Amino acid sequence: MFRTARMRKLNVITLDKYASPTVSALHDEGIVQINDISERIQQDPKLAELLKPSKVTPHTGKLSSLLMKTSGISDLLGDALSEDRSMKELIMSFISPDLPVPKEVEDVDTESLIAYAESTLSQVEGETKGIENKLAALDSEESKLESNKDLAEKLKPLDMDLGLLSDSKYTSTIVGRITAESAQKFKDEYSKITDDLFYELVPDEEKESYIMVVVVANEYKDDIYTLLRKNEFEKFETEGLEGRPDSLISSSESRLQAIESERSQAKAELKVVAEKWDDEVLALKEQLENEKDKNEVFAGFAETDKTYVFEAWVPEKDVEKAQAIIETATEGHAIMEVEEVPDNAEDVPVLQQNNAYAKPYELLVEMYSPLKYNEIDPTLFVALTYPFFFGFCLTDAGYGLLVAIIGFILYRGMGKINRTMHDGGLIIIASGVWAIILGLVTNGLLGDLWTRILGWGPALPTVIDSINAFKYPATILVIAIVIGIIYTNLGFILGAIDNLRYGEKKEAIGSQIVWFVFELGIILLVLGFLFPAIGMIGMALGAVLIVAALGMLIWGNGAYGLMDVFGFMGDVLSYARLLALCLATGGIAMTVNILTNMVNDMIPVVGIVLAIIIFIGGHIANFLFQVLGAGVNALRLNYVEFFSQFYMGGKHSFEAFKAKRQFTKIKK
Repeated sequence: MFRTARMRKLNVITLDKYASPTVSALHDEGIVQINDISERIQQDPKLAELLKPSKVTPHTGKLSSLLMKTSGISDLLGDALSEDRSMKELIMSFISPDLPVPKEVEDVDTESLIAYAESTLSQVEGETKGIENKLAALDSEESKLESNKDLAEKLKPLDMDLGLLSDSKYTSTIVGRITAESAQKFKDEYSKITDDLFYELVPDEEKESYIMVVVVANEYKDDIYTLLRKNEFEKFETEGLEGRPDSLISSSESRLQAIESERSQAKAELKVVAEKWDDEVLALKEQLENEKDKNEVFAGFAETDKTYVFEAWVPEKDVEKAQAIIETATEGHAIMEVEEVPDNAEDVPVLQQNNAYAKPYELLVEMYSPLKYNEIDPTLFVALTYPFFFGFCLTDAGYGLLVAIIGFILYRGMGKINRTMHDGGLIIIASGVWAIILGLVTNGLLGDLWTRILGWGPALPTVIDSINAFKYPATILVIAIVIGIIYTNLGFILGAIDNLRYGEKKEAIGSQIVWFVFELGIILLVLGFLFPAIGMIGMALGAVLIVAALGMLIWGNGAYGLMDVFGFMGDVLSYARLLALCLATGGIAMTVNILTNMVNDMIPVVGIVLAIIIFIGGHIANFLFQVLGAGVNALRLNYVEFFSQFYMGGKHSFEAFKAKRQFTKIKK
């Protein structure tokens, strides 16, 4: 539970004809991680004399191409099925998504799968290509019509056949918008280019500008247009427009409506095709992904003329099973060597092994950093403290109930098909439950709803009076600090254990053990001050221990080690944020309740309506803000205050070479 899985390195040599069956067998079982040895061979001259890096199989390129095409078709069909979903359907798809029914597929070789994929995609494309082309043509036409309509709107002041604005054999027509000031500048300057020019200015009713039409000989077109641009002229592209603006707008709108109808019909046709082929394409996509993985893995192998060599990381408990799989797949034609892995090895992939309760919280630990191999796994501690810290920060039964409901919806909805959602839902449920428990015992239920709004008594019947948050905040603060001291010391213990295991005695003494000496000194000093029976002896012994701790800090970390005292105090006092957020949640909720009562009492008739709006809106806003704060600070107390005492962190998590089986299952 507190240790990552022990790993072994499995070195394998087999004949080339058994390489593919071995890869397939390991891929189906999913208990090893294939290690890429190709780069090591290139860098080691001795190995390079014996081995050469392997390459992906010749089928990999074709599989990649087919997978890309399949993904595109799958997206097309998926979009067609989700088109025009109602809000209710969208919500239900999140709350209770349809679970995929795995399709039984044959365990075929690569060439057979490629042939099947080509045949299937050809059939699907035969039914979708025409619809896609039609939709593309409609989109293109719609874009052009929208552009023409917008341009006709701008050219309304001209009230003429826009076809007359086309260029002729000898003249060019330039149309656009220009301000009065810029138009005057153009009048003053165009004669420097040519006098053979005609222009017309028509006031633009919607803006303080003019629609300008300039007709000029072709040879002067570029110079005149350059002059217009200098005078902030906005050119309109009128080529191809026919008819008066009003007529053009009317015809465009009519055609746009027809396009929308044609598009709806085409999408309906595409949806029928999608309902027919979607499951088939999803299954094919998964098959191609799995086959591509198996063909690409050879790039991490080494080879000779007749053999393949590869390495795999295997959890110690699965070594014999992996050997048996390879032995069967190669018909006994394999040489295998199991290599021990030192505890201080750096590049070993890490596989966490936690119980069912703690397993979801691996998500939070992984967010911080992968573990180092053979490092103490803190997941169980996070599983116990994160939801508790969250609940402590929120400390409101009403908000906690809503959090738990959201977590349950996530767990029972998207959690069925997504592991991250599944784990996140369980974490949120636990966090909400703790908020409910702590809210009930500290008198938090939508602030002081029980007393101020409902008037049912001075406090909730479940309250433990000595920890009523607003009555005895100092008690809550003491509890928070005590929790901080305990959790910080637990971090010191874990850090000392790791350092001693790795032979870092000085680090263990100067960074962890020193604080137990320091704390004992403070305890004796305080006890000597408070209790005459202990008196000067306790105070003197406490002072000696504190001085000794300061000396240990200097010995272990140099003169700057004394600054760690302030870091230690800061870490412990950081747990005061539990009280701060607890009071913030209740204080704002209480303010919302006070405003609700005030509005209801002071405003006649509509006061009750406004009060309800304030109550609901205020508590929703407070809920969102405080839940965010609780989540972030519960993480911070683990990541910063706890992990910083011992967490080393590594590079790699164990990634099993494993087939994905969500939409398919192999026929037995």
